[in-house]
Amino acid sequence: MLFTSLFLTMRRIRAICTDIDGTLLNADRQLSDRLLRIMRKIPKEVPFILASSRMPDAMRHLLRTLERPHEALICYNGAYVLLPDARQQAASSPQQKVLADVPIPVEVCAQLLALPESRHIHLSLYQGEHWYEPTKDQWTLREIRNTQVEPDFRAAEEVLQYWQQRGLGAHKVMCMGEAAAVEAFTEAARALVNQQIHLYRSKDTYLEMAPKAISKAHGLRQLLGAAYTFGLEDVVAFGDNYNDTELLRAVGLGVAVANAQEEVLQVADAHTATNKEDGVALFLEKLYADGAF
Repeated sequence: MLFTSLFLTMRRIRAICTDIDGTLLNADRQLSDRLLRIMRKIPKEVPFILASSRMPDAMRHLLRTLERPHEALICYNGAYVLLPDARQQAASSPQQKVLADVPIPVEVCAQLLALPESRHIHLSLYQGEHWYEPTKDQWTLREIRNTQVEPDFRAAEEVLQYWQQRGLGAHKVMCMGEAAAVEAFTEAARALVNQQIHLYRSKDTYLEMAPKAISKAHGLRQLLGAAYTFGLEDVVAFGDNYNDTELLRAVGLGVAVANAQEEVLQVADAHTATNKEDGVALFLEKLYADGAF
């Protein structure tokens, strides 16, 4: 269902910010032809900012498909924010400057790895442009398919030692496994480090952990202040899950896809169809027809 009354009163939209999984991608985890068509109509002067728990390279291939390879990126739910690449479109692969870099301390990562419950799950470590995996199992292969990125295969203990020597930390720790095992690890991790990290269950078999201080909304606020001449009130944002609630509250027009969590639907200014029904494309088509861009 589309709520259209807002279009009559809101100001001109100067940027689009959207979540990826469950929001922008369709049932095949792809950008639909319909989305690509409407994005070709929207002026390139209107930034299209991806805000996700994904790592940078798991987002850049989507921007290339959208023919917008030099856009800014809000990665790891705001823990790692990359400025737009100002070079000409004909340039080679982007080399973006880092605006925000907020890691989970390596000591906290070590505490998580030491939990007895960690032995029964698959644990992945992310830092900046790097994704570290201990082995290529079913969980790793699934993530490779979903993100089109290949990890660095290295034991977690070796990664932590490397980070310790260089003063680095994790922008994301992701756990995958059977639902009961992930639930047991979640409870143990919450009891141990709840004041330092945010624990986010994207589904029963997945747990993502990020620094407590960050959010997509904060990342977008930093980005707009550093690279653009307008504010959050001029942005339309799309989302579906708990880590999108603050973002949808913060912007001028927050839109939830119909498959969103109930909390997200309640805070959104407007709703659109599900991601599988091209909800983002439908809403952008309406905005474009109403002259919002």
